[in-house]
Amino acid sequence: MVMRDLRYFGDPVLKTVCDPVTKFDKKVEALVTDLMDGVKPAGRAGLAAPQIGVGLRVFSYDVGGLTGYVINPELVELSEETHEIGEGCLSVPELWFPVVRAKRAVVRGVDLRNEPIEVEGVDVLAQCLQHETDHLDGKLYLDRLTPERKKRALGEARGKDWFWKR
Repeated sequence: MVMRDLRYFGDPVLKTVCDPVTKFDKKVEALVTDLMDGVKPAGRAGLAAPQIGVGLRVFSYDVGGLTGYVINPELVELSEETHEIGEGCLSVPELWFPVVRAKRAVVRGVDLRNEPIEVEGVDVLAQCLQHETDHLDGKLYLDRLTPERKKRALGEARGKDWFWKR
């Protein structure tokens, strides 16, 4: 298992809307394998393709014993009930801030055979589904922070070794 290098805050791929997968071939299969391998280490809940430098709509997840991936995911349902939940990101390491997220989320997409799949999550899995889909839309969780928290987060980020250096 070879882990692809992560992309960090400041890398343009993280702020770019990803293209849909249109060709289901060995390259996409290898991408899914890399994403599934990349989400395995402890402390990781999800990994989106742009976080490893690929501008395609694919992410993997591993939350509470539920592991999988979604190709061309779309958030199709968010509960009206929200909560503030601590959130971090592999592409913005060492920072955690409260973010308002829907308590329940449903994502629809396809698998490697281009067959429809649906993933429904509550609490942490719902947060993961929203967070990873945001990555595919060129958004980081920092974009969802209140202005005061975003200012604080950016200030803290500037003091980190990884900030715009990788």
